[in-house]
This record gives sequence, structure tokens and C-alpha cells, in this order.
Amino acid sequence: MNKNELKPLQGKVAVVAGATRGAGRAIAVMLGAAGATVYCTGRSIRGQASDIKRLETIDDTADMVTARGGVGIAVHCDHTVEEQVKALFERIRREQEGQLDILVNDIWGGENLTHWNIPFWEQFLSDGLLMQERAVTTHMITSYYGVPLMVENGGGLVIEVTDGSTYRYRGNLYYSLAKISAIHLAEAMAEELRPYQVTALCVTPGFLRSEQMLDYFGVTEDNWRDAAAQEPHFIESETPYFLAQGVAALAADPNVASKNGKALTSWDLSDEYGFIDIDGRKPHWGNYAKKKGLPVS
Repeated sequence: MNKNELKPLQGKVAVVAGATRGAGRAIAVMLGAAGATVYCTGRSIRGQASDIKRLETIDDTADMVTARGGVGIAVHCDHTVEEQVKALFERIRREQEGQLDILVNDIWGGENLTHWNIPFWEQFLSDGLLMQERAVTTHMITSYYGVPLMVENGGGLVIEVTDGSTYRYRGNLYYSLAKISAIHLAEAMAEELRPYQVTALCVTPGFLRSEQMLDYFGVTEDNWRDAAAQEPHFIESETPYFLAQGVAALAADPNVASKNGKALTSWDLSDEYGFIDIDGRKPHWGNYAKKKGLPVS
């Protein structure tokens, strides 16, 4: 096996917007493991946490990227602030001579803004609007300033990360709007970018076993199965690295343009590219949901 086979993204430049934790962190790490230079962006840096007060930082993510064989670069960036996003891509233009091959929009920030089982008109409108700003407007701003580098270079891959692959209702109006918007952003960008050989698509995990979800159930990655006593469906959960391997596979796939505009699931990507989760399992939320009579995606 030659070096290029071991590191299929060697020489590629990526931005993972929202790389602090969860799927964003894992995607950055797996792109790095495939050899990419990865700009890891977000609001949480060492000594300065975001408003949700978690311990993870983009500095840690960048170190993890480098440890796996890539080049991790942490950039403090609030993607709701246009000037900061513009400065991010101006920096990439300087440092990478305008090269940008992969752009991952994974910004969320709605953890404390979603109010389940409450009609939308009884919730705080400010929370619903802030969720759209953080989870939709940020993606639009980031693509607005990042995509031109790809257009100039005649190619690239834009990936929207969301929850679900269809337009179904997701249990909360504001949450549904934010997550469905990411699907349509990919679909619409795909149409407008088609003449420029830039591919845009959307990906989703199944039941994501993120750091925050583990904390919510009071378990760790070592004993996560214990949480099934509280939430039985957690038994089919997946680590963030399951989807992340799919993203890395897409980024290395010379035929990725055939997926332009599509919304893809972690389990279908696993079936296609042949990877398993880092815990040795091969979760398949699609099959599990059908068996249990749950919404598939």
C-alpha cells in the first residue's frame, strides 16, 4: 500500500466549521487522519468557553487532528459574525494560496434553545430565532465566503451536517426548521454550483452518542450501554466517528459528484464504503427504526 492510499487527503485543505465537539470534532479528526490540513473553527477556546459552558475546545480538536497525522489549525471564529468569517477565509487564501477543497458546515449551538413538547407559540420566540441564526444563518455566511475559493479553483466539496435526511417534522417547529434548512441549503447550492464542478451534499448521523449526550445520561463511552435503561433506543446509538468516517470517505471519493444535492445517512455511507464504528459495531439506525416503527430519518 503506498502513501497516497494510506493518506488519500494528503495535500487537501479543509475547514470544519463547528469543530469543537460531537460530529464536527470527529469529522475534523478523520479528515486529518486521511492527511488533510484542517482548519478547526468555533467559539470555544482554551480559557474561553462558549455560552453552553462545556469543556471541549477547538484547540483540543486541532491537537487531535495533528496527532492523527493531519495538520490541525484552530481558529477562533463566531460564525454569526460576518467579519470574523470573512477574515477566516482571507487567512486561508493567504496561508494556503487560495486552496480550499472541503468545507463542512456543522455549526449548531441550539442545545439550550430547543424546548420539546411545547407548542411553538408558547415558547420564547427569541430562542427559536436565535436557533435559526446559529444553525442556518451561520451556514449561509460560511458558504458565502468559503465557496468562492472553490469556484476559483474549479472544484471542491461542501458538506452540510444535520439531523435527518428527509423533510419530515422532527418534534419541534424551530428545530425542524433548522435541520431541514441544512438539507435544502445543500440541495440548492448543488444546483448553483454544478457548472463550477463543486459538489454540495448533506449528511446525518443516526442516534448520535456525542459527549453532551453521554453527559445527559450520566454515562461514559466505556459504559454507554447502561443508558439504555433510561432510553432503550440508545442501544443503537453511534459515536461521532461513525459519520465522520463517512465524510472522510466522501471527501476521498473521486466520484463524489454523483451524490451532488443528496442527503446521505451514516448507515448508508457505512454500507457503501465498508467502515464500522470505532467501538467495533456497525449500527444501522435505518433498519432499527423500521423494526421499531420509528421515523427512519
